[in-house]
Amino acid sequence: MIAFAFAATPPADWFSGAGLSGGSLPIVSLLLGAIILFFGRRIFWLCVAAVGFAAGVELAPHLLHEPTPLLQLTVALVLGFAGALLATFLQKIAIAVAGFVAGGKLAVALATAFAVSTGGGSYWIAFLVGGVIGAILLLSLFNWALIFLSAIVGAHLILNPFALAPTGKALLFVVLVLVGILAQAGGLRRRPAAPTA
Repeated sequence: MIAFAFAATPPADWFSGAGLSGGSLPIVSLLLGAIILFFGRRIFWLCVAAVGFAAGVELAPHLLHEPTPLLQLTVALVLGFAGALLATFLQKIAIAVAGFVAGGKLAVALATAFAVSTGGGSYWIAFLVGGVIGAILLLSLFNWALIFLSAIVGAHLILNPFALAPTGKALLFVVLVLVGILAQAGGLRRRPAAPTA
């Protein structure tokens, strides 16, 4: 059963026919995912940039009619760069935008996982509802929400290059998210108060 859940199929080459080497992108995705999984709260600008990049990859086919892989990469890089700039200069807006995009992406993924059709307008409705919830959550519970969302983004980036069976991918995703939450929550422990004289 477990061997079946983790049976891998060859990953699709995202850059086939684009004249680009896709071999280094899985490594970048793994490294960036691991950094965000364990340190996303501390370096939230990188987390916001990664959310923007991941959103660009996912949204490009919905925004453009049959985009080339190079155009998808361009959209992803532009959104990632915009996210990093927002996080650096406009923290509150960046936090709301990151929560909106991550919440929207999570809502679409959950809708798809539960066999809800995300074609046409349903995709945007799920994305908008999840986005609003994600933005509110991230703004009101900043540290915990950032830990949770960065763990999700990190786990997604780590698993994205691999074509695993859905059950295996879901199990690994949950384990990675929990590890990321626990690792980052350890940094929230308060230092003991200095003794008063």
